[in-house]
Amino acid sequence: MRRLVGGAAAVAALVFVVPAGAQDQADVPPPIAVATPVPQAQIDAAVGQLDAVAQGLMQRTGVPGMAITVVHDDRVVYAKGFGVRNTRTNTPVDADTVFQLASMSKPLGASVIARAVGQRTVAWNERVTKHLPWFRLRDPSTTRQLTLADLYAHRSGLPDHAGDLLEDLGYDRRQILHRLRYLPLTPIRSQYAYTNFGLTAAAQAVANAAGTSWAALSQRLIYRPLGMRSTSSRYADFARSSDRADLHVEVDGRWEPRFRRNADAQSPAGGASSSVNDLARWMRMELATGTFDGQRIMPAAALLQTFTPHIAIEPVVPAAAARPSFYGLGMDLGTDGTGRVRLSHSGAFALGAATTVWMVPDLKLGIVVLSNGSPIGMVESVAQSFLDLAEQGRVTRDWFAAYGPLFAALLSDGGSLAGKPRPAHPAPARPTRAYTGRYAHNPYYGPVRVSARGRRLTLHLGAGGRTKLPLRHWSGDTFTTRPAGENGGSISAVRFAAPRAGRTTTLRIEYLDAEGLGRFRR
Repeated sequence: MRRLVGGAAAVAALVFVVPAGAQDQADVPPPIAVATPVPQAQIDAAVGQLDAVAQGLMQRTGVPGMAITVVHDDRVVYAKGFGVRNTRTNTPVDADTVFQLASMSKPLGASVIARAVGQRTVAWNERVTKHLPWFRLRDPSTTRQLTLADLYAHRSGLPDHAGDLLEDLGYDRRQILHRLRYLPLTPIRSQYAYTNFGLTAAAQAVANAAGTSWAALSQRLIYRPLGMRSTSSRYADFARSSDRADLHVEVDGRWEPRFRRNADAQSPAGGASSSVNDLARWMRMELATGTFDGQRIMPAAALLQTFTPHIAIEPVVPAAAARPSFYGLGMDLGTDGTGRVRLSHSGAFALGAATTVWMVPDLKLGIVVLSNGSPIGMVESVAQSFLDLAEQGRVTRDWFAAYGPLFAALLSDGGSLAGKPRPAHPAPARPTRAYTGRYAHNPYYGPVRVSARGRRLTLHLGAGGRTKLPLRHWSGDTFTTRPAGENGGSISAVRFAAPRAGRTTTLRIEYLDAEGLGRFRR
C-alpha cells in the first residue's frame, strides 16, 4: 500500500469539499459530517418560538428596541422589529429600521474585500504597504511583512484596541493610522489582539487599490449588488435616515437616548449601518458561499478565506475538554455543542448599540439580532436561545444569566480610583499656576495643555486641543477627570509631578497610559 504523506490531515484535506449531488449523511465527507441530525420541523418550531424569546428578554432587560431576522435554506423565514426606535418619540421598530452595526461591520466589510479579491483587485496575502505606502508600525520588519489578512485576523502585533482612544480624542482616520507606528508590538502572527484601526488600515489599502473610498467600494461591491438599499458605511447616511434607531444607555434604571456615535474614522471596523431586511440578503449570500438569487457575486474560494481559522483567539484552552475558538478574516469561528461549525460576530458601542450575527453553514441557518441599547449580552442571548431551539429542540441554559456578568466585567471601570470615596482630608494642591501650561512631548497622543479659570483646571487634548476635560482635585498633585468617548471609563486619575517645589514638569493621564504612553512633559 502506498504511504499517504500527511496522514489523517491529508485525508481531511482531500475530501473537504462536499461532492456534488451528495444527498444524505453517507455521502458527506468525515470533516463535515455531524452525528446530530436536525429535522426541518425542529427549525420551524424554533422560528415559531422566537417572538416569545425576544419579548421575554426585552421585558427582562428593558432594552428599548430590537430587530431580528432568520434565514434558512436561502430563504428569509423571519424578519421582525420589537420595541421603539427612541424612548422619547416611542416610534416603533420594524424590519426596515436602520441600526448602527458597530463591530458587526467587520464581517460585512470582509465580504467587500473578498469580492475585491475575487476581481483580482487585491489578494488577501498582499502587503498592506503596496497600497498604503506611508503606513508604518514600530518594527520595520513587521511593516515589511504585514498583509491584509494579518490585519483582518487581528494578528499584526499591535496591542488590543490600538488607536481607539485617539478616535475618542477627535483624530481622523489618517491621523490615527499614522500614529499607530508609535505603539509597542508583539511578534507578528504570534497572538490575537483585537484592533479596530489595524483592520481599518487593511480596508483603506483595498479602497486605495480600487481607486475609491471605503464607503463607495462597499456600496459598489456588496450593498448595491445584493439590493441592500438601507445599508451604508457613512455615518451621514445613517443620520439622514427617517427610520433609524437611536443609541440608548441605561441611567438609573431608565433607557435614555443620550449620545451620538460617528464611527467614520473606523468605518470598515465599526461604522456600517443596516436593517435586518438588508442583512438577511447578506446572510443568504454568505451561507451560499458567494451566490445570491442564482447569481455568482464572488468566487467561493475568496469568501471561504474569511471563514478559515487564521489565529487562535485563546492560544491555550482553559481545559482539555474546551472547544477552541478562532478568528478568520473579520469573523469569529467556533464549534457548538452538536459539533457544528458556527460563524459569528458581535458589535457594541458602550454609548448605546449591541448587535450580533450567528450562522451555522451545515444547516444553512443564520440569525441577526440588532438593538439600540448598550451591550449587556441580550442580543447574544436571543441568538443562542434560538440556535439551541433549532439544533436541540430546547433552550439549554439561561443565556442572559451567563452573558450578563461577562459584559458587565467587560464594561467595568478599571481605573485606580473607580468606586473609591473622595478623601475626607485631602492633601492640599499646589497653587494653580504650578499646573498650567503646555505639556508637549508625546508623539502618540499629541500635546496637552492645562488651563485655569479661577481655581478650576481644564485639560485640553486631542486633535487641535478641542477635547476639554475638567479636572477635580483629589489629593495633593492628583486630580480626576471623566474621559471623553466610550473607551476611557467613567473616572481617570491625572497625576502631576515635579522634581522639587514649584511648577510641575510632567503629568500622567491614567486612562491613556495602558501602553505606557499616557505621560506628558513640558
